[in-house]
Amino acid sequence: MDYIVRATAADGMIRAFAANTHDLVEKARTIHHTTPVASAALGRLLTAGVMMGLMMNDDDGLVSITIRGDGPMGGLTVSADAKGHVKGFVYQPEVPLMINDRHKLDVGGAIGRGTMTVVKDLGLKEPYSGQIDLVSGEIGDDLAYYFLTSEQVPSTVGVGTLVDTDESILEAGGFIIQLMPGATDSVITKLEENLKGVASVTSLLRSGMTPEQILEKLLFGLNVEFHGTTPAVFQCNCSRERVTRALISLGRKELQSLIDEGKPATLHCDFCGSSYVFTTDQMQELLDHMDEDAGGAR
Repeated sequence: MDYIVRATAADGMIRAFAANTHDLVEKARTIHHTTPVASAALGRLLTAGVMMGLMMNDDDGLVSITIRGDGPMGGLTVSADAKGHVKGFVYQPEVPLMINDRHKLDVGGAIGRGTMTVVKDLGLKEPYSGQIDLVSGEIGDDLAYYFLTSEQVPSTVGVGTLVDTDESILEAGGFIIQLMPGATDSVITKLEENLKGVASVTSLLRSGMTPEQILEKLLFGLNVEFHGTTPAVFQCNCSRERVTRALISLGRKELQSLIDEGKPATLHCDFCGSSYVFTTDQMQELLDHMDEDAGGAR
């Protein structure tokens, strides 16, 4: 079962998250029919997103991460809440196989140069938004740079997706470790020493390590304390009701234009692939209700 573990270390000078996300990344791959490099990119961002969702104090909080690049993948978007639910999609899921000079899937090359935008909706009047230029396109480095420049929190982000020869997901998971204000030089030095001995997240997962064991390794000698786990799930909250509201939001003129075409309208959810079909009669009914509401408001 996929889950996220939360922890602190060094008497609160460090906070950390680690996750196993194999099942949710495999579900995303199956839904979107992603090729290996697209699966690797989406798996990394889904893993980061589901951990970042738990960083929000508000249970109704939402975080969205959008990467746009000039590479063949185009970009990707992930959205997560504070309860371990995450969803996402790749703009070009059938991007061809790309291998870098380290003989690994070239996520950075597939994304190219571009930007990462993080929007946090904490239920306030205006969502918080931060944007950076991509450092490498490899996602982990870019998120670490985002945390440092936009939130002023020094962070180490390790996210990985290992794709099997049949293109299914073999391993997926990651960690985020952050230094809190007041972290001492000795704590920082010890953490840096621990991180030097880590090859990759997927190698740790491949060896059978759990998220707890990963944090115990990375935070060795820093008195790690765990603060519970949360299931991690790929889940989309689209519904016919929400799609109906989206259709109404197009406005009377656009809705009338769809009706005049005389064909059913199909609305597609990018996140989960669900399709919602509205017949001309159903759209006419929506238009009639809009006219009734407008008349009652006069």
